[in-house]
Amino acid sequence: MFKELLNTAILLILKPSDTWTKLECEQNEDNEKFLSRFVYPFTGLVALAAFIGIFLSQKDFNVQLALKSSILSLTSSLGGFFLASYTLNEIWTQYFGHEKNFKLCQRFVGYSSVVMFVLNIVLSLLPDFFYLKICMLYTLYIVWEGTFPYMKVNETEQLKFSMITTALVIFVPVLIEIMLRMLMPGLRI
Repeated sequence: MFKELLNTAILLILKPSDTWTKLECEQNEDNEKFLSRFVYPFTGLVALAAFIGIFLSQKDFNVQLALKSSILSLTSSLGGFFLASYTLNEIWTQYFGHEKNFKLCQRFVGYSSVVMFVLNIVLSLLPDFFYLKICMLYTLYIVWEGTFPYMKVNETEQLKFSMITTALVIFVPVLIEIMLRMLMPGLRI
């Protein structure tokens, strides 16, 4: 399972055009299989990396702090994924005139979030490399490459759709994390 997950992530990052075409052929598989094969393992790895990151960065290990960090990362990643998917599905209908297809939007957001998942893992383990956050912008290229083969967006709407989707993929998890930190003072790390 993790070999397939890693292979898909590497291919999406290195060869997004070819990978989107390949993934387009798999659109008819069960959505729960997609979630349990791609999104849930990645969010689990993000949470595990946050836990281990506290262990590596603190002089004296604090289990409570590590659990808080892990919960915060898991909630923002998974909540961001579902909220971005729902929002994209609504935008897909209202602004682009397509029928609602939550499954399609969920898959597109999930695969497009691969850079965010990998960056969250790396930055949790190596927080001193904060400048790697600039790599989030690569999400725009991955989304751009997937708009036509996967989502069947017209060329005239490709830029608009890519910008909206990229903004959702990048900023929704960040906003959820900010709101959780404000609402729950115990989660301030």
